[in-house]
Amino acid sequence: MIRFVHPEYLYALVIVPLILLVFIWMAAWKRRALKRFGDQVLVRELTETTSRAKPVIKLIFLLLGLSLIIVGWSNPQMGTRLEEVKREGVDIIIALDVSNSMRAEDIKPNRLERAKQAISRLIDKMENDRIGLIVFAGRAYVQLPITTDFAAAKLFLSTIETDMIPTQGTSIGSAIELAQQSFVGNDQKHKALIIITDGENHEDDPEEAAKKAAEAGIIIHTIGFGSPDGAPIPVYRNGVQVDFFKDHDGNTVLTKLDELGLEKVASEGKGTYVRATNSNDGLETIMSQIGKMEKKSFGTKQFTDYEDRFQYFLAAGLFFLLLEALISSVKSKWIQRMNLFGEENRKNKKNQSSV
Repeated sequence: MIRFVHPEYLYALVIVPLILLVFIWMAAWKRRALKRFGDQVLVRELTETTSRAKPVIKLIFLLLGLSLIIVGWSNPQMGTRLEEVKREGVDIIIALDVSNSMRAEDIKPNRLERAKQAISRLIDKMENDRIGLIVFAGRAYVQLPITTDFAAAKLFLSTIETDMIPTQGTSIGSAIELAQQSFVGNDQKHKALIIITDGENHEDDPEEAAKKAAEAGIIIHTIGFGSPDGAPIPVYRNGVQVDFFKDHDGNTVLTKLDELGLEKVASEGKGTYVRATNSNDGLETIMSQIGKMEKKSFGTKQFTDYEDRFQYFLAAGLFFLLLEALISSVKSKWIQRMNLFGEENRKNKKNQSSV
């Protein structure tokens, strides 16, 4: 397996086709100039010692040398062996509410963005655990299956928005059921589900779903984002707030944090409920509880012991550049001698025919 320490340096390879285009243009310009210079037979005799093949060979060596040096500059590395790295951790699925109510700004900048920031910081601190992402509103969807690829987790997290699920609502129960199906393995431990929501559930029975998940060995923690007093839901158009959500009677809708409901879900799931604030997102408290859980071992195969190989590319590149510098554009003496004999024979034949 090969990788580049500085892959951005490979963009310098664009110089190779540019040099080739300049060479082609110069060759065409030179032919046109020689045609305008004078009699073509005389021009050929005057340039008899100039090789036509050597400039092409020199160009090939030049392009090869530059290409190899640029590749070496980017520092290619080779993976020398494939080994299995043992990990001990917990499988964690984060179920994130993406309903419109998560746009409320009682937690700055708003509930959803603050939750995404908290999850991103959590991912940065993860080492041996595995993580999965579920998004839910009126329905639940797997955004990222259980993985150890934390970079992918952050990438998928960044794409989460409130308009990604067309069915609005807050179906916490369906998120719990989907998480139960998404955990890997049949063991009834080492699994934790963190639900981040404002808790306004009107779609199903999350407490019953939490009870069934707990029986399957899944610990459920809940984090409430929002204010019990409620906050309006802003409406944006082209990045500018134009109004607040209103009901059918034209009254501004207030979305309130349902702490009691989330406490019941956490209780049935044998976990902890934490209310997020502007100063504390609650994930540190939840992760300290998860840190006390029994860990399980799992292995992942990966290439290790990458070794630098830039020196081979640089050496080969310098070799081709040295060859290019040593090759002259003039024909070799033995080729000139062959041409000379051919020219003399041609003149002798011409003189004999004239006699």
